[in-house]
Amino acid sequence: MDDGDTSYSHFTIGDLARRTGLPVRTIRFYADEGVVPETGRTPAGYRVYDVDAVARLDLVRTLRDLGVDLPTVRRVLAREAALAEVAAAHAEALDVQIRTLRLRRAVLGAVAARGASHQEMDLMHRIARMSDAERRRMIEDFADSVFGGVDANPELVEMVRAATPELPDDATAEQVEAWIELAELTQDPDFRASVRRMAEYQAAERAAGDTTGLHHELTAVVRERIGRAVADGVDPESAAADPVIAELAARYAGTFGKPDDAALREWLWRRLEVAADPRVERYWRLLAAINRWPEPESLGPVFDWFLRALRVRIGR
Repeated sequence: MDDGDTSYSHFTIGDLARRTGLPVRTIRFYADEGVVPETGRTPAGYRVYDVDAVARLDLVRTLRDLGVDLPTVRRVLAREAALAEVAAAHAEALDVQIRTLRLRRAVLGAVAARGASHQEMDLMHRIARMSDAERRRMIEDFADSVFGGVDANPELVEMVRAATPELPDDATAEQVEAWIELAELTQDPDFRASVRRMAEYQAAERAAGDTTGLHHELTAVVRERIGRAVADGVDPESAAADPVIAELAARYAGTFGKPDDAALREWLWRRLEVAADPRVERYWRLLAAINRWPEPESLGPVFDWFLRALRVRIGR
């Protein structure tokens, strides 16, 4: 219902509703709140508004649709706040909301893929909402627990501490699921104990004089030589594997300055056995999935073959 007839360039609330598309009750609310002040009254006592009210209502509707609160709208209309500054602040707020919605979508996708329970969904949501700083702290806590007080290989320690999960704003369900699994893995006492055992073994080796680092070149040789043996179908427990073991044992003896004898093979088996936990490789694969790094090549089959070949030759 209109609050009266128009007069000249004045508009009733009904006129404003037709021009702006806003409900009459909404315009009355803004009028009562002083957001759209009346220009005057008709002889019958109805409120009338000038053309500025149309522009103000259009601006109010736009700002409210964008989520701007009413006190801020008043400040903009009173020129106590610059419209550009308000727009920038709310654009930033919308960015946060968009990131949150994307993350929620990714969590729901991961829940659907895993068939997760209510408790698992709550855990996934809480972990996925962690800030980058909180994710870094989780990795730092893991590194402290497994390397703290132990003189492990500094290159490895630095690599673990530096490689933190950076869950992107547009995370996929797969990335969220990888982050959840990584978080669970770093909190697993058995996995921590396994990595701690590796660190303590490295510390003992360093105390005995091995300060040569991670031996990337030697690892590449092992990968290539055993890879060929696996491709050729060589059984690691057969005599056909003897030349491969002899070649690699000579490489290790030269790298570490040890005699190429039975004791070397016992030492090499022990070294590989300590590092054989497949969860370590899984750790790095999960990090790669979260951070969109290239998927690391699996060394599991290579070291499984190597361990079997050494085990039968040292009588384990």
